[in-house]
Amino acid sequence: MEDIVIVGGGQAATSLAEKLRALGADAPITIIGEEPVPPYERPPLSKAYLMGDYDKERLFLRPESIYAEKGITLRLGTRVTAIDPAARQVTTGDGETRPYGQLALVTGSTPIRLPAAIGGDLDGVHTVRTLADIDAMSAKFTAGARALVVGGGYIGLEAAAVAAKLGLTVTLVEMAERILGRVAAAETADVIRAKHLAHGVDLREGVGLSRLEGGPTVTQAELTDGTTLDVDFVIVGIGIRPETTLAEAAGIACDNGITVDAQGRTSVPNIWAAGDCSSFPYQGQHLRLESVQNAIDQAECVAANMLGGNTSYAPVPWFWSDQYDMKLQIAGLNTGYDRVVPRGEGNSLSHWYFVGDRFLAVDAINAPRDFMVGKRMLEAGKAVDAAVISNPEADLKSLLRG
Repeated sequence: MEDIVIVGGGQAATSLAEKLRALGADAPITIIGEEPVPPYERPPLSKAYLMGDYDKERLFLRPESIYAEKGITLRLGTRVTAIDPAARQVTTGDGETRPYGQLALVTGSTPIRLPAAIGGDLDGVHTVRTLADIDAMSAKFTAGARALVVGGGYIGLEAAAVAAKLGLTVTLVEMAERILGRVAAAETADVIRAKHLAHGVDLREGVGLSRLEGGPTVTQAELTDGTTLDVDFVIVGIGIRPETTLAEAAGIACDNGITVDAQGRTSVPNIWAAGDCSSFPYQGQHLRLESVQNAIDQAECVAANMLGGNTSYAPVPWFWSDQYDMKLQIAGLNTGYDRVVPRGEGNSLSHWYFVGDRFLAVDAINAPRDFMVGKRMLEAGKAVDAAVISNPEADLKSLLRG
């Protein structure tokens, strides 16, 4: 059989390659990854690894020997510079060309950086995406250091939580009117905000960054409200962009990601895409998901379809975030909700999203049962009675039996 080449060295790459082997693929499989280390878990980077609770080897999805045992070739520290769909080959940065029978693009995403014009290129300004990113900043996480976090999404909040727990002086600014404005209800944001304030984070909403000063290392930040802060380093968590550069140059259709059909095919024959970089059909629109769940499940679906299957990818999205002693688990997508039904109180609670009577999603904070029930209801496509949710005496598992 002709070679299968996988461009990208993250979770989706490993999941796709292993699923191909599990389904009986006997073609040579090569993963080409730009980072110099084997594929690894990203979620612990801004949590356990940054805290020092994980060593580097624990991050790796598999020992390198496992790839060899499964006949999967790893080309690490290698950048693919071009795709030639007509010749069915890729070119790498060292000038090598590699032919493929089928090509999978799992190129992931890249963090949005601050413009150089406002000091974004100063030393001490960090993003949180790769192992190298964390290694570059981890030595600065010492008690008393002054950290500025730009962005009140999950990445920024997780980094702020680690910094606060390690005794740093932390200021977090969010230009929007509140944290988590795009991804969570005000009720969920209120709980998370209160936790950060209780841990001493100076959390400023409706305040952005005007510019950073210093040279060559950042020393001061000017905010949009006119205040200035002395800082030792800055963490930027203002979002990510799908990595589509290769695909676009090869003439592959892209729109907020590499556009694929329900099976994972791109607009060019024999080329597939999965994970953060892909935009797939979902409930009448095209959607791009940034999650471990999507990286694994979509990659495995694509693997089956590369071998002749015809399975459409129809996920129930789920996510999580760890901050302090809080585990936030999210099932579903809350897009378009018009009401939020709360359940529980104190340190264990959940918020259930509805549009009309249709259940969309749940945010569960230290409430794993609520998360599990909500996720299973979404997977089964069952209606959820909001009256049961709001009744503290009701057994949530009764919903599953309904």
